[in-house]
Amino acid sequence: MSTQYETFKKRLEAKETVVAVIGLGYVGMPLAVHFVSAGLCVIGVDSDPAKIESLKRGESYVRHISADWAPRAIAEKRFLPVADYDAVADADAVIICVPTPLNAHREPDLRHVEDAGREVARRLKDGALVSLESTTYPGTTMEVLLPLLSANGKRAGEDFFLVFSPEREDPGNPVYSVSNIPKVIGGVTPNCAELAALLYGVIFEKTVLVSRPAAAELCKLLENIFRSVNIALVNELKLLCDKMDLDVWEIIDAAATKPFGYMPFYPGPGLGGHCIPIDPFYLTWKAREYGFTTRFIELSGEINTSMPRYVVSRVMEALNGHGKALNGAKVLLLGAAYKKDVDDLRESPSLPLMSLLEKQGARVSYNDPYIPVIENRGTRRESVELNPERLAGSDVVLIATAHSCYDPEFILEHAHLVVDTRNMTRTARANRDKIVRA
Repeated sequence: MSTQYETFKKRLEAKETVVAVIGLGYVGMPLAVHFVSAGLCVIGVDSDPAKIESLKRGESYVRHISADWAPRAIAEKRFLPVADYDAVADADAVIICVPTPLNAHREPDLRHVEDAGREVARRLKDGALVSLESTTYPGTTMEVLLPLLSANGKRAGEDFFLVFSPEREDPGNPVYSVSNIPKVIGGVTPNCAELAALLYGVIFEKTVLVSRPAAAELCKLLENIFRSVNIALVNELKLLCDKMDLDVWEIIDAAATKPFGYMPFYPGPGLGGHCIPIDPFYLTWKAREYGFTTRFIELSGEINTSMPRYVVSRVMEALNGHGKALNGAKVLLLGAAYKKDVDDLRESPSLPLMSLLEKQGARVSYNDPYIPVIENRGTRRESVELNPERLAGSDVVLIATAHSCYDPEFILEHAHLVVDTRNMTRTARANRDKIVRA
């Protein structure tokens, strides 16, 4: 083993390791919290100065993650939130958690990974471990990050250590959080993977080593593609059930009683969040390099992205059934977040729903206690109060996100017409004649 390997182990055993987390969002923030709680010193780097100032005040910008621990940790020099990379020079381990979006052509956009890699490479101390957690296509760690870190002649596995270890965050999940989700790790060398397993083992109950970074990269994509394909399947089934006058939710619940060979997935108005609407396209793009067409993935993407248009058509049909046109109708959309009980607007199907409805002439307002303001493509919307007057004054109420705080009985009592994309009204006993499922 190299001297650098042994030095890293000794510092970790003595809890002297300094961990730098690049990107303090939905992925980086939980890591920072857990490493600080485990007794390690953490440097938090984020390009948004507002986030840094918020943490210094102990105010969280991620609703489900408290920041009240931060001021004390800062005072005790166990946590240093900064907006530049200079402090990374003191880090024994650097964990990169930056966004990996798609560009305008629906192709991978790795600018944030490349920028972080260059900044880290300029400051990387000898013997440091670098872990990329940002979801990406197989080959990114070796083809993009490794050359940046090796540019000065340093050798991975000897002078520094490099792994890919995909994030598995599920915001708002009350059962699974950072510590009890197994941590997959793919190292450039066995030394790299072993050191990363020791580091992550401080806060994760279980680590899972795979043969190389590309295997870990594809593991993450497989997890999200699995969900995308199965959601597309039930979304397509929902379209068929509507034509057959069958209840897709009843059918899914009945199938879920089978104790083997089946896993329930549920339809909705479209996909949201950073992972499922975006990540599969990283693999379809990479597959073209090998002359391979990922037909299942691309078909599921087509079905899922078409769902907002289907929902709008159902809203139009529901209004027509009440002698009203969508053009000029007042539509109250409930839930802007992409999933229930979180404040995450990324890729939310509520955004295209609002846009499509307004293109048809509807007057759209929204309510979401988790998303008080939406700023999107130069427009600003504010969440309206959900009260009897607002419900009664709307021609149709469109349930896009089934937040736990929404009371179906209250909504149905005061609304004239409710289009439900999430089956939130399934438990309501009264006013069921007002419900149209979409």
